[in-house]
Amino acid sequence: MVNKSPLLIALDFPTTAAALKFAQQLDSKTCRVKVGLELFTLGGPALVEALHKLGFEIFLDLKFHDIPNTVARACTSAADLGVWMMNVHALGGREMLLAAREAVDKFQTRPLLIAVSILTSLDQGDLYGMGLHGSLEENVLRLARLSKANYLDGLVCSPHELKAIRQALNMNYHFIEGPERQFALVTPGIRPEGSDTHDQKRIMTPKEAMDLGANYLVVGRPVTQADDPQAALQAIHDTLV
Repeated sequence: MVNKSPLLIALDFPTTAAALKFAQQLDSKTCRVKVGLELFTLGGPALVEALHKLGFEIFLDLKFHDIPNTVARACTSAADLGVWMMNVHALGGREMLLAAREAVDKFQTRPLLIAVSILTSLDQGDLYGMGLHGSLEENVLRLARLSKANYLDGLVCSPHELKAIRQALNMNYHFIEGPERQFALVTPGIRPEGSDTHDQKRIMTPKEAMDLGANYLVVGRPVTQADDPQAALQAIHDTLV
C-alpha cells in the first residue's frame, strides 16, 4: 500500500529510545517520519533501520551542505539506508546540487532529493545580517529556480512562499506521487489552529498550507507532545478533508 499522507512527523527527541517509543504510538500508514540532525547523530543508521521495521517511510533531514564530492558521497550513504526522502542546502550551489542528484540517480529505487531554501526560523532581518541582498521572498525564489533547474525533486520552504513559488516555477496544483518525480513543496512551520508557535517565525495552519499548494507538511510538537499522538495526527488529517 502506497502511503499518500502529506504529514511528516518530526521526531525531535533527545534519545533514540524516546523517539522509538513515540513512533510505536503512530500508525505508519497515516504519516511518514522526519529524522533530523540531532536524532540521527544519536541513533545513526540503526535508528533508521528500527523505524523501517516499524513500517515508516523516512525523510532524512540532514541538510547536506559541503563541497560537491563530499555531498555526493553523503547522499549515496543516505540512499543506501533506504530512506524515502533526503535534503541538501540550495545555497550549496549548482555543482553541489548536480553532484547530489547524480549520486541518488544511481539507485534503482532512489529517494526523493529536495533542497532547503531559507530556514523558517529566519526572517528579513536575519538575511540582512547574513549579507543576503533582496527580500526574503526574492532569495527563496532564486533558490527555488536553482533547485528545479538542477533537477531536484522539490524544495523545503515556508508556507508563506508557496503561492509565489508555484507562480514563479509555473507549477500547477495537481500533484501525483510516483516515479514521475514531480517537483514537490515541503513546508515546515506548520501549526494547527491555537498551537504554540515555539521557535518558528513564519507559520501557517495545515489547511492553509495545503490550500496554497503544499505537497507535504512537517509537523512536530503539536503531535509529539500530545497526550494521544495518533488522535492529534488524525485531527490534523480531518482538517484537510
